[in-house]
Amino acid sequence: MTADIVIFDIGGVLIDWQPHLAWADEMDAAEARAFMDRIGFEKINLACDAGATFALAASQIAHPEDAARLGRYVTRYQHTVPAKIAGTWDILYALKKAGTPVHAITNWSSETWPEGCKAHPELLDVFDTIVVSGEVGVIKTSTEIYTFMCHRADVAPEQCVFIDDGLHNCIGARAAGMDAIHFTDPDALRKDLSARSLL
Repeated sequence: MTADIVIFDIGGVLIDWQPHLAWADEMDAAEARAFMDRIGFEKINLACDAGATFALAASQIAHPEDAARLGRYVTRYQHTVPAKIAGTWDILYALKKAGTPVHAITNWSSETWPEGCKAHPELLDVFDTIVVSGEVGVIKTSTEIYTFMCHRADVAPEQCVFIDDGLHNCIGARAAGMDAIHFTDPDALRKDLSARSLL
C-alpha cells in the first residue's frame, strides 16, 4: 500500500515553541531557563501533555515563588508560540492544494492548546483531523496515539507518512505501522516528500 496521507506534528514543525518566553517580562532568557531546570519543567510539561493540569503541577512545587510562576504559565502561553515555521506551512498548503489529506498529532496540553490556537487560528482549519494528546490522555511515543488517529480519520497506518522533529516520535509512528520522516528543516522535508512522490 502506497502512503498517500500526511500527518504533521505541530510544535517544532509548524509552530516555533519557546516556553521560556512565558516569563519574559519577569526574567531574562537565562534566568527563565534556570527556573525551568529547577522545577523540572520538561517533565511537568510532558505530564500535562498527557492530561495533567499546570495547577496540579504548581501545587507540587515547594518554593512558593516558583509555584506561583508556573501557575501563570497557561495565561501567558500565547507568548511561547511567537512564530510559524513558514517553509513548513508552504509545504502543508502545497499538499492540500494537491488534494493530499493532511492530519495532525500533537503532544499538547488540553489547557494550552486553546491558547496556541488563539495565537495561530489556522491550526483549527487546516487539518482534516487533529489528535491533541492532552485531550485524549495519550502521548507520543505511545503507539496508541497513532492508532487512535487512524481510527478517528478512518485510515490505515500503512497509508500514512508522519512528520515529527522528535526522532523518538518517528520511531513510535513506525512501530504503529506508519512511514515517518524526522523533521530537521523545511528544505529537507520537501526533498523527503518529493522522494515519496507526495510533492
